[in-house]
Amino acid sequence: MDIKIESDDSQNEENEERLPLLRNSEVPEAERNLIQKAISQTFQSTAHLGNLLPTGTVLAFQLLSPIFTNVGNCDSVSKAMTAALVSLCGASCFMSCLTDSFRDSKGSICYGFATLRGLWVIDGSTTLPPQLAAKYRLKLIDFMHAVMSVLVFAAIALFDQNVVNCFFPAPSTETQEILTALPVGIGVLGSMFFVAFPTQRHGIGFPLSTD
Repeated sequence: MDIKIESDDSQNEENEERLPLLRNSEVPEAERNLIQKAISQTFQSTAHLGNLLPTGTVLAFQLLSPIFTNVGNCDSVSKAMTAALVSLCGASCFMSCLTDSFRDSKGSICYGFATLRGLWVIDGSTTLPPQLAAKYRLKLIDFMHAVMSVLVFAAIALFDQNVVNCFFPAPSTETQEILTALPVGIGVLGSMFFVAFPTQRHGIGFPLSTD
């Protein structure tokens, strides 16, 4: 009996270390009025904006953009390479929105692609139970998130002065106004969309939840 109790305690301590944000027994439960509850909900909705773009794709684009564009001084080869970079990063954003992750019985994170039947695991040989797999099925909202993610990435690309100078070395006044207003409009629209319809997926390149 003593050995069992010690093993249970050690397992509980391990779970608490793995999920430190779930609870804190030393802090009393927070009491909120209606205004504070509304503010808390706003903060939670704003946190979903972290799922707008895969962080790895954006980081790779920001690192490679000055190299591929020759710091904005593009010739025909640099322009083709930059177009390929933007296209590949946009495709990565689209595909990443169709991925998801889960934890196995040991707490290890597994990734997969969402399909109409469930989740196709790509980094392991495990198979999800049918009831659990049904939660990961591909839905229409996933494609909407993917398209919006590509648009937001396009806005980030338009904010990159090297990319703008590569494709529009001498823009007219009208073109300059569009290049200035379009990324802002896409950012506002994307933010409103992801706040209103937050994604529940934690795919490749996205922040992971603690559960």
